[in-house]
Amino acid sequence: MEPDHDQPKPPDEGAELAALRARVAELEARAPARRPRARSFLAVLLVLVAAVLTPLSIVSTWAKNQIGDTDNYVAMMAPLASDPDVRAAVTDRVTGAVMRHLDVKALLSDVSPADRPVLDKALSKLNGPLTTGMSDFVHGTVERFVAGDAFARIWTDLNRTAQSATVKALSGSGGGAVKLTGDTVTIDLAPVVDRVKQRLVDRGLGIAAKLPEIHTDFTVLTSDSVGKAKKWFRALQLLGFWLPLVTLVLAAGGVLLAVRRRRALVTAALAVAAGAAVLGLAVWLGRAFYLDSLPSEVSQPAAGSVFDALVGRMRALVRLVVTLGVVVALAAWLTGEGRAATRVRAMWSGGIGAVRDAAGFTGGPVGRWVHRARRPLNWTVVVVAAVVLVVWDRPTDLVTVWIALCALFVLAVVEFLDDDSSPRMAAPG
Repeated sequence: MEPDHDQPKPPDEGAELAALRARVAELEARAPARRPRARSFLAVLLVLVAAVLTPLSIVSTWAKNQIGDTDNYVAMMAPLASDPDVRAAVTDRVTGAVMRHLDVKALLSDVSPADRPVLDKALSKLNGPLTTGMSDFVHGTVERFVAGDAFARIWTDLNRTAQSATVKALSGSGGGAVKLTGDTVTIDLAPVVDRVKQRLVDRGLGIAAKLPEIHTDFTVLTSDSVGKAKKWFRALQLLGFWLPLVTLVLAAGGVLLAVRRRRALVTAALAVAAGAAVLGLAVWLGRAFYLDSLPSEVSQPAAGSVFDALVGRMRALVRLVVTLGVVVALAAWLTGEGRAATRVRAMWSGGIGAVRDAAGFTGGPVGRWVHRARRPLNWTVVVVAAVVLVVWDRPTDLVTVWIALCALFVLAVVEFLDDDSSPRMAAPG
């Protein structure tokens, strides 16, 4: 039977598949690429906003938890009672206040009227040496008192009773021992003067009992920006909890919206760390500018000690955020598929594997379980280290290093135990 040449030939499947692919490519070319670009743009925008909000988040947390909380503020200021520069400044301030109210001639007020002319004439010649000797006596008394535990208790009670000097200044509320005069925050040292007067009486200077109530101020903070900061301080206190949360949500949103999420996580972590580092640099520069702008009557060493105490927790928060940002970025990069990250992981695994093989260790069931759960275990170590760093009260640089070393050691242990001990088929020869 001869084939029917008039019957249509079946279509070429290869040609149809090629035509379909061409059609799909044409449609993809025509389709607007706005959605991925829009997602990427929004992701970058969210990450940038999170980086900008990071310094404000740290400042708001500091304002709410350290400056706005009485117990935290007292704990922050109490160590200044043993600071040598603060003690020296308080000693000079109290000595000057007492000497301005101390009438040297009244020391010999019991002298008979007949002898007063001779006494006045003698005092007019000896006024300088006598005053100097009296000033040294008062200064020594104040210095010994300030070096004792009684001054530390007064200093702590003064800060606790008056709540926070900075809160008083920036909120404009309250009064008492802490006050804002112009752009200067001061603490009234009247309680210290009262105790010093009693010490002078106990040491034989009875005339000190007749001294009136003396008020003298110790400068806590002085700056042209204090008045301006009053407008923002209350807002920062209110945002103390919400602003860091919003910053974290924005950074997470930027990562989730990104097309390449691992790269976005690295970028977001480094951007947040950079924002915190900018704040740390601003605090460091601000300290130098602040001390240079102080009036001549304010002790620069004491002012520097007070400044360091006030911003100490802020600096700790800056170090914490920078450390966490770098750790998260490094962890995200090392778990990626990049050539450099793969090479680093190969070196890490190869080195520890060589130690394991040299020791003749076989993991057995534990090794097989660790092999299956290696990725969750590694991330658990990173998260636990980050949590410990966050909850640690005032972590120092040494504490941060030790936490990082401990985490690295645990990761090495996980890698050492990672041995599935499964037989491997030999390659055909």
